[in-house]
Amino acid sequence: MESSYHIAVLPGDGIGTEVMRAAEQLIVALESRIGVRFAMEYQPAGAQHYLERGVALPESTLKVCDKADAILFGAMGLPHVRGTDGTEIIPQLDLRFHFDLYAGVRPIRTFKGLPTPLSNPKAQDIDFVLVRESTEGLFYARGRGDVRQADGVTSEVYDTMKITRQGTARICEFAFKLAQRRAATKGRSARVTNVDKANVFSSMAFWRGVFSEVALKYPDVASDHAYVDAMALNLVMKPWTYDVMVTENMFGDILSDLIAALVGGMGMAPSGDIGDRHGLFQPAHGTAPDIAGQGKANPTAMMLSAAMMLDWLADRAGDPRLADGAALIENAVEQVFADGSVRPMEFGGPHGTAEVTRAVVAALMKTSAKV
Repeated sequence: MESSYHIAVLPGDGIGTEVMRAAEQLIVALESRIGVRFAMEYQPAGAQHYLERGVALPESTLKVCDKADAILFGAMGLPHVRGTDGTEIIPQLDLRFHFDLYAGVRPIRTFKGLPTPLSNPKAQDIDFVLVRESTEGLFYARGRGDVRQADGVTSEVYDTMKITRQGTARICEFAFKLAQRRAATKGRSARVTNVDKANVFSSMAFWRGVFSEVALKYPDVASDHAYVDAMALNLVMKPWTYDVMVTENMFGDILSDLIAALVGGMGMAPSGDIGDRHGLFQPAHGTAPDIAGQGKANPTAMMLSAAMMLDWLADRAGDPRLADGAALIENAVEQVFADGSVRPMEFGGPHGTAEVTRAVVAALMKTSAKV
């Protein structure tokens, strides 16, 4: 019997609208392969909407997202659109806090047929996940900055990091369970690496202590620790040695871009923002206004984010057809790049958004979901 899933679609700004169209083509093609319908309901939000309507995230959009089975998100924010405090209008942060999407999941891997910036042949084996706590940490200070003035001018500003036992424990639990699932599906040993700055900050020492407590509950999963500055070094020197890493919000934000660079760029980096009730899936890249409207954007991260959405929905709905759909998307992307016929402009190739999309859709209609 054919099932239908309601997807709230927020294309956003810049190349967000372009890569979302690519994802929609892929999802429409997928329907006939797995016998599932996807009702994709487009909703307004973003910096451009703020310029036009004075609101970045309408209440009506939030209501649709709340009722949807999943949220598919393009990219939001424009450098020149800022609030009165000087920060950008970025509704994705509002969505994370509103729906308590505490787990920022950033998988990264290399694809055969595409070059990597690292010369070491082992770079072809990069395959790990960065798990970022997304509701606390330094980002908690957004909109709460303590701005102090002297003689009529701003003299000091304090942004306070928030680390709680409950918030840290649940993200660490998420990371360990993810490592267990990866070990089961990939036939490899599981390991979770905690990334902190416990040698300097009491908040991070507390974080490390909570991580260690959670680790005791998972004796089948190896665990270790790394300071964030050392991790930045190790991710360049030996990224193929990692499995799952978990870290605070701000550290995760910075390392997310670094790990995308390891495999060629942000256009290859999907992500999910996951809570206990809702899941939002988006490419890790921004709106790239410098190339918006030119058909140059690499849609791969958006497509892989759609695959992540299907995997998450498969677990929630108990529908294995969705997991098959996720595998079909991933295998189609693999095939397109492996045969060397398609290379995105991001990698110095000649193929833009439309060409990459057509190739992946064509491969999707031919490939097998078997892994």
